[in-house]
Amino acid sequence: MFGTIIKTIAIALFTSSAIAHELTPTYAELKPSYVDNILVTTMKMWNRRNDVEYYEINVYDKEWNKVPFAAVDRIFQISYLQHKQMDVYFREKDAKRIEWICTTSKQLKQDVISTGVKSQICSKIAR
Repeated sequence: MFGTIIKTIAIALFTSSAIAHELTPTYAELKPSYVDNILVTTMKMWNRRNDVEYYEINVYDKEWNKVPFAAVDRIFQISYLQHKQMDVYFREKDAKRIEWICTTSKQLKQDVISTGVKSQICSKIAR
C-alpha cells in the first residue's frame, strides 16, 4: 500500500512540468569594468513563468551570505516569455568571495490566484 502511494507520487512529479525562469550564463565570468577596482558580469534572464513578473537579484558567497553588489535594478519587472539583460557590478576586493549570482521570483501580496511557488535560479562564478 505504502509503496503504491510513493510510486504514484513519483510518477506525478516526474510527468508534471516544472516551469521556472532561466538565468545565463551558467558560469558567469567577472571582467574589469570601465571604473577602476570594479568588476562586471552580464547576466541574461528569460521569464518562463506566466504567474510572475517581478524578480530580485542577489549575490552570495559559499556559505550563502549576501555579498555587496550594484545593478541598475535589484528588483525588476519582466513579462512572461520576455528576455532581460543586466550588468552586475562588484568591488574587486569581493571577487574571491563571490560564488553565486541568483534571481528569485517575487509574488505580489495581492496575488491570491497563483500557486505561490517561489523559484530561485543561480549561476556560479567561473574560476
